[in-house]
Amino acid sequence: RVVAMSVSHSSRLNKLVREQYMKLPQDGLVQVTYVWIDGSGEGVRCKTRTLDKEPKSVEDVPEWNFDGSSTAQAEGSNSDMFLVPVRMFRDPFCLDPNKLVLCEVLKYNRKPAETNLRHTCKKVMDLVKESHPWFGMEQEYTLLGVNGHPYGWPDNGFPGPQGPYYCGVGADKVYGRDIVESHYKACLYAGVKICGTNAEVMPSQWEFQVGPCEGIEMGDHLWMARFILHRVCEDFGVVATLDPKPMTGNWNGAGCHTNYSTQEMRREGGLKHIEAAIEKLSKRHNYHICVYDPRGGRDNSRRLTGHHETSNIFEFSAGVANRGASIRIPRQVGQDGCGYFEDRRPAANCDPYAVTEAIMRTTVLNETGDDTKDYAAH
Repeated sequence: RVVAMSVSHSSRLNKLVREQYMKLPQDGLVQVTYVWIDGSGEGVRCKTRTLDKEPKSVEDVPEWNFDGSSTAQAEGSNSDMFLVPVRMFRDPFCLDPNKLVLCEVLKYNRKPAETNLRHTCKKVMDLVKESHPWFGMEQEYTLLGVNGHPYGWPDNGFPGPQGPYYCGVGADKVYGRDIVESHYKACLYAGVKICGTNAEVMPSQWEFQVGPCEGIEMGDHLWMARFILHRVCEDFGVVATLDPKPMTGNWNGAGCHTNYSTQEMRREGGLKHIEAAIEKLSKRHNYHICVYDPRGGRDNSRRLTGHHETSNIFEFSAGVANRGASIRIPRQVGQDGCGYFEDRRPAANCDPYAVTEAIMRTTVLNETGDDTKDYAAH
């Protein structure tokens, strides 16, 4: 019996016909696609305009606006929102000289939208820039058919138990590698700091890694990598979900493990600074859980069960090479006495701005408790 894969109708359009139009010259004009985070805090939106010459930097890209009432970010009676360009990338879909531009969203009064978590993250990163924080984030995601069923899974029933799929090779081990490799190349072309990819433990689940990035650059590059992923999946007619636990039962969830170091940690003897940072994190576990997914920890509670290579959401733990801990110190770091550590708690659908900001507030700015300081007032 041939199983019809659940892909979108638009993916079946004749791509050779499209290619004919994509080859047409632009006569010096440039398409710029503005990308922003919508009112869900998870979704990305985009729209495109024509500029009369190629922007050389993000400062050359003008502000724009959009209808916030259609993205759950404003009321219809006062719906215009501002798009403020913050980072520019090459466009892997329309090719040079066209651009993708990541934007912050401001409300009518020029204050940041509720889901614009970049705004405060940037302030914090500016405060701690002398510590030169480096981040690398491991974005797990799951491929679904447009019917919401994991791509490549049997229509009725389940694949075999987990074991052969992680970093697997072979048609019976991995599903959708075409998408993964296309996404990787598209990110490299765009200038996103993607540094690797692999098949994950659950079949049809994958991971890509972005970094090392310093400060605010981490959130910018991960968000653009996510946008490119969704856009590539659109071409192939499937869906990428960042849900932290897309399948209940004996299947791994999806996280966004965050690797982190400061200049002190990377230098000889840095292990003591790593241990000091972990001690600070141990006393602020609840605060971090609340910002490590968009729903105050409710999404992560489905994933952080203490099983399937996760820690328990209610307990803080740390250990060398321990994937069942909140914080993992890589074995090599333990041997070298310096390097970085991995926070394994962030959910796949976390906002990287919120995660990196929280880590800096706790480990460098020495905040404690569940409240955060407003440094604008100081």
